[in-house]
Amino acid sequence: MKKTLSLLLNKKHLLVLMVAILLLLPLFYLSSTSEKSYLQQTGIVDYGDIESYILATGVLKPSEQVSVGAQVNGQLHKLHVKEGEKVTRGQLLAEIDPTLQQSEVNRARAELENALIQREIAQLNVDQALRELNRQNQMAKDGAAIPSEQENAQLQYDINQAQLKANSIQIDQARLSVETAEANLAYTKITAPIDGEVLGILTQEGQTIVSSQSAPTIMILANLDNMSIHTRISEADILKVRQGQPLWFYIIAAPEHRYDSQLGTIQQAPDDLLKETGNGNSSALNTSAVYYNGVFNIANPDRQLKPAMTAQIFIITAQVKQVLRLPLQAVLRPGNENGQYWVQVKDASQVTERLVTTGISNHEYVEIISGLNAGETIMLGENAHALR
Repeated sequence: MKKTLSLLLNKKHLLVLMVAILLLLPLFYLSSTSEKSYLQQTGIVDYGDIESYILATGVLKPSEQVSVGAQVNGQLHKLHVKEGEKVTRGQLLAEIDPTLQQSEVNRARAELENALIQREIAQLNVDQALRELNRQNQMAKDGAAIPSEQENAQLQYDINQAQLKANSIQIDQARLSVETAEANLAYTKITAPIDGEVLGILTQEGQTIVSSQSAPTIMILANLDNMSIHTRISEADILKVRQGQPLWFYIIAAPEHRYDSQLGTIQQAPDDLLKETGNGNSSALNTSAVYYNGVFNIANPDRQLKPAMTAQIFIITAQVKQVLRLPLQAVLRPGNENGQYWVQVKDASQVTERLVTTGISNHEYVEIISGLNAGETIMLGENAHALR
């Protein structure tokens, strides 16, 4: 009986113990979670760099790009380069069948030769007419000339002189025709106008080219040693930027790599305004976003930057090196004066509020001018918008 009673008591104690453990488990969990959350909501005042910047997007383009076309008609006879190949200025890129142009050169040269012969004949006629005119004039001095024959001699001489001038003009015209024909023949050999690379070939061998109004594009060359980045700067930020301002960017394909440069030219009017026709006045309000174009260059020795890539650009408006700073989330609310904000400082025993004077800031850190020391622990709040 005693044994049975003791067994029942042990089971009862065990049951009570299990219930107590189940009740205490949530308290232990909440306590550990609260402590972990508390620890995660603190930060340290330290020294570091701060960059204040505005964000923009841009598109990469070659610093120099040329569409190589044909200036004469004919069949594309031969391509001497391939896509991706590097070329130098003056290098032979392609040839058009020169049959038509060579025939035109031969015809123009024959016309020039004929014009030269015609001028020789005209010169002989002038010489003959001059001799006859001199004979008639001599006879007139001797009193033996017939006036009508003397007049005819003078007229014939003047006609032959005029013909000689006409033949000289024909020779000049024939020479121009020869030069034009020879130039067209030279155009059948297409050479590189710049040093660069072949970005693409748009016309294949055997294709007939007709250069009627505009030169058809055979291939596109570009200099990829230097790239231009064309960026769009919003109306809200345009007064914060200037030519020569430092910036950095990364491309989407390699966000871990930072490229440093400086802002080049800034367009003084948005594209929409420049494209307007008439006097530029519009009665309707422009409700769309307004952007100004900015352009800057970057060296591309390793060819990692390619045309049409997208760049995320950070135009630096202010920067400081190795200053006292704290995380932006530590800022609670503004103080009484401009540039002053309240933060919570934690020491070994308590958390107190303190008024600090701030400098520049970005989306991560704010500069501390006074009110805090390096190494102090501060509480991180949820009012990160206080400085924005």
